[in-house]
Parts: sequence; structure tokens; C-alpha cells
Amino acid sequence: MKKDLVIKTNRLNQAFQMLSLAEFHIVQLAIVDARQTGTGLTTDIPLRIDALRYADVFGTTRQNAYIRMKEAEETLFNRRFSFFDEDGKLVKSRWISQVKYLDNEGAIEIVFTPAVVQGISRINGVKEFFTQYLLSQTSQLKSVYSTRLYELLIQWQSTGKTPVFELQDFRAQLGLDLHEYKLMSDFKKRVLDLAVSDINEKTDIKVNYQQYKKGRSITGFSFTLKHKKNIDKQNSIDLDPSTTDIFIKLTDPQRHLFASKLSSLPEMSKYSQGAESYQQFAVRIAVMLQDPAKFKELTPLLKKVGFK
Repeated sequence: MKKDLVIKTNRLNQAFQMLSLAEFHIVQLAIVDARQTGTGLTTDIPLRIDALRYADVFGTTRQNAYIRMKEAEETLFNRRFSFFDEDGKLVKSRWISQVKYLDNEGAIEIVFTPAVVQGISRINGVKEFFTQYLLSQTSQLKSVYSTRLYELLIQWQSTGKTPVFELQDFRAQLGLDLHEYKLMSDFKKRVLDLAVSDINEKTDIKVNYQQYKKGRSITGFSFTLKHKKNIDKQNSIDLDPSTTDIFIKLTDPQRHLFASKLSSLPEMSKYSQGAESYQQFAVRIAVMLQDPAKFKELTPLLKKVGFK
């Protein structure tokens, strides 16, 4: 299982949000480190983020990392985002509810709001679908627009093609306000084309887009994406021929459904970490089920909970 997986519900991934790149990096690190340490995310227990860790992941000095973290937190504390709930109602939320500076230790502690915690750590059978990617794939991207576009696109990696992103929503998802790059020529030159070029150069996918018009005005974009063939082996999965067919048959909704069922089996206790909840454990199991070797290992237990 990859250690630097960023996992969000699709609902949170598609949220309308406005973050700087440093703010975005804090959120990414919090998601990854909460999983790796087994701490999990709650609305009352602070999560520690170290400057040294930030520096290692995003290629800067420890001192500069701490400066970035402190500056980013100042604005992140007041940032809001919005998303549509399961009833189609617009919900607004802040990202964090509390922060504490640990100057002598070069670290900060933050507490996320309930909407963020639910969007990162909760699994709800087949009702919730998840977006996941390796943090290392976005750590060298130049802008928050590149990172957000990668997140939005990687959600559709299984189909290789996105639906049409309506322009107004797409701009809000990338983090643009109404007055930024209002001219389409500016939006494409300074945001979209730079982000696509950045992604194509530095990540594991190759991206192209198509624009849609109503009359003479561009109203939206769709994207195609495919994984590069010459990806570093550490970021690829070698399929075991004996498990390929059965592995492919398990769709994302099935994977999360069976992960939820597996999380409560006594036989799965050897895979648990720390004091994580059943929901958090289920998220990790869903990731494990993407690894053909782990899938094969867990097949007897999958059959026990109804997989055929």
C-alpha cells in the first residue's frame, strides 16, 4: 500500500474552494499524515504538521517551510469552501476551527471542521465515492490551479474522460473568484494552459481538453487523461496475471462497500493501525483492495462477506 495517498470523498474534492498553494499543501499533508500515523482526523484532537516534513515533501528549507506554514495558516483559518450535500443543498464551511503554534518545535497543530473531517475520513458504503492520488504526484506542481486541476481530473482516471465542466463551477473549483481572469483568453493563457502543461510535465498523467460553446461564448471544458507508460516503478502497480480478471471486476462502489464490511471482521484486526475508527480502517482497506497482491490475500475474507 502506498504511504502518501491523499484520499477525499468526491463531494469534498468537487467543492468550490479558494486556497493558496501553501494552504493546499497543509491540507494535503494533514490528510496523508493522519492516515500514516494512525491518528485519524477528529473535530477535537489537534493534528500536528512539522516544518521538516513540509520541507521534505515540497522541496524547501525547514525555516522557509515554517514561514510558509504560519503565513498559510493565518489565511486558512478564515478560508471557506462550499459543496452540495446529498440532498442537493449548498453547504458552506470553514476548513479549520483551531490552530496552535509550536515555535520551538517548528510545527503547528490544527483542528479541522466537521465538514472536512467527514469529507476526508468517513466512508458510507456505496453512497460515498472517493478520489485518491499519491501526494508525490502533485508535490512539484507550480501552482494551486495545477494541483486542483489534477485532483479534479484524477477522479475520472478509471474512465479516462471527464464530463463537461461548466465554466462557472469549474472556475470556482479551481479557486478563482468572479473578478479573476474574466477574459477567456486570460483564463486559458494564465490558468488552464499553464496547469495542463504543468501536469503533463510533472505528474503521472497526460491531459488534453476540449472546449464547448454556446454561440460564440465558451461555456465549459471536458478533459481526457491517460497514464504515462514510463512512470517510475514506485508509482506503478504490477498486475499479477492470476489476479487481474477478478481484480478488474471489482468496481469502486463495490470496493468501498466490501471494505466497509471487511473492517468489522475479527480476522482483519492484524491490518488495523492504532486507534483508528472502523470508518477510517475501511478507507485503508478500500485502498488495499486496489493492490492485486492484497486483493488476492483478502479474497477468502471477501467471499465471507458476500463477494462472488
